[in-house]
Amino acid sequence: MAVQNVTTGQGGPFAALVVRDGEIVGRGTNVVTTLNDPTAHAEVTAIRRACDALDDFELAGCTLYATCEPCPMCLGAAYWARLDRVYYAATQEDAAEAGFDDHHIYEEMAKPPTERQIPMDQALSEEANRPFEAWLDYEDRVAY
Repeated sequence: MAVQNVTTGQGGPFAALVVRDGEIVGRGTNVVTTLNDPTAHAEVTAIRRACDALDDFELAGCTLYATCEPCPMCLGAAYWARLDRVYYAATQEDAAEAGFDDHHIYEEMAKPPTERQIPMDQALSEEANRPFEAWLDYEDRVAY
């Protein structure tokens, strides 16, 4: 899938599958450049499709197979989806050699928000907890 994605001009050299009980429930390839969507990585696309197919936002009982070690965003998506396991082929170092280097993102995440390359400052701190209070008071909330 990843090679075909490159040769057909659909996107980068990445593909992923979400599998449950031996059945593929979600497929994805990298379509960042064709959709003009920086979040359209193969893993995220496969997770979105699996959630749609299973009509659930949690993928407990599922395994993600990816052509490359997930980037920080895709790793976060795997945790949020509550996947049971992730298998990958190429490493992040392999991806970096091909021009897909996400090491700087890992470095940025380790810094305090005010020291990151994209400046981040807290605003409206007096009002910050109002949405959380509303959430905790909402009786029909679905925990995730």
